[in-house]
Amino acid sequence: MAQALRPNTVGGLFATDGKSHPLQDTLLVVTLVLGITSFVTAQFHHLHLLSSWTGLVGILIGAYGQWISVTTRERFGLILGLGASGVGFFLGMAHGGLFGGF
Repeated sequence: MAQALRPNTVGGLFATDGKSHPLQDTLLVVTLVLGITSFVTAQFHHLHLLSSWTGLVGILIGAYGQWISVTTRERFGLILGLGASGVGFFLGMAHGGLFGGF
């Protein structure tokens, strides 16, 4: 009977509710791809347009994804994508901005 009182912690960080969430999963993948693209291109000074725009779009899509996310797995991936998008966006802005500053 003691087992009935214990919470099920199997799955931990990536616990899911067992249902399909196609919109949330799509937003997760798009945010991660934009974040990685923004972060990698921010390492090159002459790619500031690409890094700043992909970072901005990644931040916006990731924020909406966080708003409608259902599971911890989705939120975890979205935070990684949002962090990479944010770093890429700010480095892109520092290197020349959204419109190719001088």
